[in-house]
Amino acid sequence: MDRPEKWIRLRIRLVGIGFVVAFILIGVRAFHLQVLNQEEWRKRAERQHQKVIPLAPQRGTIYDHNGEELAVSVEVDSIYIEPTKVTEPVRAASALASTLSLPPAAIKAKLKSDRGFLWLKRQVTPRESEQVRALGFDGVNFIREHRRFYPNSEIGAQVIGFTGLDPEGLEGIELKYDSVILGQGGYLVTERDALGRGIGSSDPVIKGESRGSDVYLTIDKNLQYIAEKELAAGVRSARAKAGTVVVLDPGTGKVLAMASQPDYNPNAFSRYRPSQWRNRSLCDTFEPGSTFKLFLLAAALNEGVVRLNQTIDCEQGSFKVGGKVIRDHHPHGRLSVAEILKVSSNIGFAKIGKAMERERFHRYITDFGFGARTGIDLPGEVTGLVRKPSQWFEIDLAAISFGQGITVTPLQLAAATAAIANGGNLMAPYVVERVVNSYGETQEQNEPRVVRRVVSADVSRQVRELMSMTTEEGGTGTLATVPGFRVAGKTGTAQKADPVTGGYSVDKRVSSFVGFVPAEAPRLVILVVMDEPDGQVYGGLVAAPVFSRIASQALQYLKVSPTLPVKENPLPTIEQVKAMSEADAQASLVAAGGEPESENVAGAGGVPGGEGVPAEVNDAPLMPNCIGMSYRQVLQEMVRTGINIKLGGTGRVVDQSPVAGRPISYGNAVWVRLEPPS
Repeated sequence: MDRPEKWIRLRIRLVGIGFVVAFILIGVRAFHLQVLNQEEWRKRAERQHQKVIPLAPQRGTIYDHNGEELAVSVEVDSIYIEPTKVTEPVRAASALASTLSLPPAAIKAKLKSDRGFLWLKRQVTPRESEQVRALGFDGVNFIREHRRFYPNSEIGAQVIGFTGLDPEGLEGIELKYDSVILGQGGYLVTERDALGRGIGSSDPVIKGESRGSDVYLTIDKNLQYIAEKELAAGVRSARAKAGTVVVLDPGTGKVLAMASQPDYNPNAFSRYRPSQWRNRSLCDTFEPGSTFKLFLLAAALNEGVVRLNQTIDCEQGSFKVGGKVIRDHHPHGRLSVAEILKVSSNIGFAKIGKAMERERFHRYITDFGFGARTGIDLPGEVTGLVRKPSQWFEIDLAAISFGQGITVTPLQLAAATAAIANGGNLMAPYVVERVVNSYGETQEQNEPRVVRRVVSADVSRQVRELMSMTTEEGGTGTLATVPGFRVAGKTGTAQKADPVTGGYSVDKRVSSFVGFVPAEAPRLVILVVMDEPDGQVYGGLVAAPVFSRIASQALQYLKVSPTLPVKENPLPTIEQVKAMSEADAQASLVAAGGEPESENVAGAGGVPGGEGVPAEVNDAPLMPNCIGMSYRQVLQEMVRTGINIKLGGTGRVVDQSPVAGRPISYGNAVWVRLEPPS
């Protein structure tokens, strides 16, 4: 065989081998695609000629403590169109727009589309669905979806929250427990051609869905209704800007009711302002005023700083602290500790605060839960503001002793009061009792939890007895009386910060009353806060009556038997209460130039850090001569005089306002400018 012939044979064999190898590779690849990866490629093919539209899942139900429905998911129609199948687009657009209250131009644009599926309107009312069905247009179809519905409308709205169209939780429990309540949604599947254009489907495929878990709250719908009804009446009567009520079980920390005014209807939340959605019990802070005296007194008794039989000189209504003069509304001489609380003496509590000293007082403030989130299972909680004791000047200690220069949330104040009511334990408040899945199995169960012991049981009992005197004849909270029961409580009236002047407002107040009933064996802790009441501003006049009405109805609902005989005229006159309430309100008055807590705000006569300063000053302070002083020397001068001076720059003082020796007027800027030596 010659050489050319051999070469030809070799080439033929090589080509043959190549074909065999290629065939084997193709076969292996085909086996891999058609057998091993069959499911993946089948899904890819489906995605190329099918469009999947997710449908709203069925959310779990939210129940109150007694199993009453507060939020449910109901089946409603959603309307979609297949534009290519609509035979009378002009007439259809006009009729559908009128029936569904939609813009005709928007419907016309959808009907001109070449897409196979477009939503027309989701989650329509039964009446709208019925009217559209009666029109009988081809290409207009219906699919069942789940819509969130709140059967009690406004009741518990800020606690429950609401959902969007998706439906995802947007506020309240709906938001906090969204992943738990939200079920697995179904799907609407439509066909499309090779170019991706919809070809419609007269028989859509709905894939399986699962229902979300149910949530049971500690809220009692009936108590919530009572709280909301009486709060709304109180806000109207006082012509207040807003109001808040918190009702707790002091022994467990369960939130039985939590109301805010103004409220809203979650079934139509978009019609209301976002400020109405806010749960003010968690999101709003305010200076507690005289209600804060309870916790200083409990701390002082627990530390042995004061004794119940001890008397304190109240200086005949005028007492100088850190260059400022604290005044009581009525002059008093020596008063017992019980009398100091009963008449709400600022001077008496300033002296008790001085005896406690900064570090120890601050420790009790934080132990009572102020300055930190309670950890309640609701979104949006804030901490309030408690400065470090190292930043307190002498006047700060006095001011904080009667509730100025510190901010709290209503929930914090109610929870701290519950610690006094239950024997000295700070309980963690909670609003969700348990979570139950769609199979009836309990997924989560919340139990009462003691955060810490704050004061002893004996001190708790003593403070409860002293608080009871506040609602008796001669006290500031007599309008909180509940016929047949002893009430323990405390009123508060505090000035609000003025964002314009940077100081305290002349006429805006936050009035409050916090207490528990029955005093000897507390079942309910109730806090009432009125924001900017108009006319009467004292807590004993505007907040205490709301407490009384809520407490009396709640005790009757809970079937708590009266412990006292019911008097024919158990309540004092308005004039009597007003006379006592004026004394309590003095804790909210600030000295000339006093400042609320805020960053980088310096004003006349305040204290470093902008803490509020106590009641009425005899004479305006004079500006010291700071020229030539160092930064440290200016700070020392601030301590000596109690004047809050804004410092700018470094080095030595080269300029100041006002000039040395000039009286400091309310609202004027007080500052010094420092420059390094040239």
